[in-house]
Amino acid sequence: MPRLGRIRRAVCTLLVLVVGCACLASASATLLLEEPYGKMGFFTATGHAAVYLSGVCAETPVVLRPCAPGEVGSVISRYDGVGGYDWIAIPLIPYLYAVERPEDIPLFVDPKMVLFLRDQYRRKHLEAVAPDLADSETPGGNWYELVGSAYDRAAYGFEIETTAAQDEAFIRDYNSAPNRSHFHLSYRNCADFAKDVINFYYPKALHRSIVADVGITTPKQMAKTLIKFSGRHSDLQFSRFVIPQIPGSAARSTPVHGVVESFLKSKKYIVPTAVVNPILAGCVVGVYLGTGAGRFDPARQALVFNAQRDLETPLGAEDRRAFLSALNHLVTDPATESGRGRVEKFGRLLHNAAPELDAEGRPMLRIRSGEGMVSVGVTGSNIFAYDAPETIVQQLLEARLREELRRGNPPKVSESDVDHDWKLLQKALNIPDDQVATQSARPLQTGSQPRWERAGNRP
Repeated sequence: MPRLGRIRRAVCTLLVLVVGCACLASASATLLLEEPYGKMGFFTATGHAAVYLSGVCAETPVVLRPCAPGEVGSVISRYDGVGGYDWIAIPLIPYLYAVERPEDIPLFVDPKMVLFLRDQYRRKHLEAVAPDLADSETPGGNWYELVGSAYDRAAYGFEIETTAAQDEAFIRDYNSAPNRSHFHLSYRNCADFAKDVINFYYPKALHRSIVADVGITTPKQMAKTLIKFSGRHSDLQFSRFVIPQIPGSAARSTPVHGVVESFLKSKKYIVPTAVVNPILAGCVVGVYLGTGAGRFDPARQALVFNAQRDLETPLGAEDRRAFLSALNHLVTDPATESGRGRVEKFGRLLHNAAPELDAEGRPMLRIRSGEGMVSVGVTGSNIFAYDAPETIVQQLLEARLREELRRGNPPKVSESDVDHDWKLLQKALNIPDDQVATQSARPLQTGSQPRWERAGNRP
């Protein structure tokens, strides 16, 4: 019996060690460098920064806890004027898409759908930080930045390995410290907060640039310094990926810049400066060239994120052109209107559409067709579930594919993403798979999985 007891204790100890090692390997912190959108001045061209912690979940938007098995962590960031709080934590999928399940992510959105999904999520989960107005209407303010980020802009993820012990220490520290807003654009902005979070895990890993950003902490500088830190610590697993902006009729986000870079590339600032003070303008150019501010490409070596699949390599230029050519041959009368024109035409169709949720909580639209209204599913799981005319479904899927196949940076799609959407369009056109030639099939080139995926915690 004593021997049996020793064996049992040894087995229990081994199990504890195995579980502990699995926890250590699965945790990560990801700096999210988010592109700017809108045109409100050169400071806004610096974009937004947030941190995704795979092992830290949100008990409430302002209370953190360790994630349970199957949960995928939360995004934590600093905002200006949201409930008076300094930081707020949102689960990953709602933060990106304003829905709770990956299968509910819309295939194509317009601004009304985005507002609708954000408000639905706010009413269900965010009343504590963004309550209704007295007349039960939606409040104003910056609360909309908490959810649906991927509708406004693309984002780049820079993920570094962490440990469960570091997560536990972070939770204790941030839950116990005051969480009251003292936001300041120059020295307590979103990038300052992201810097503090990463530096909590790895002290002095991130730092601002006194020269390139005139001492202001910027998201781009945080990404650059995290990459350099990972290069000095090759023992820590590190990965890079892009989270594409969801196809839709809203304007696309723009490249992210540092402070001096933003000033130089904004004609309404640099041109008057060059006229009034050529020496100052020359200094700006010198700083830009001397610091290499424009050489950093956040999309370099980045894989493509998809909430329902592993990280994968972006679709190559040659493959993109092949798919686009096949799409032009597949749709009806492509010569009568440009591909971009067809996307804009579908966007106009959505102008009078009304967003709703179906009985299972999936996004859908009520669109006028003839003299009546029809229901149109807008997710992969409900797009064929209603009585919508085939032409509307076809237009939606074509619009999505054309947005995915547009040329430019950052990467918008992987091959399996296009293949998935291509099959949906073929189904909408009632064309058997074996009657449409696109590309020769070949194995997908997948990259390393993020730690939250390797641990089996798929969103």
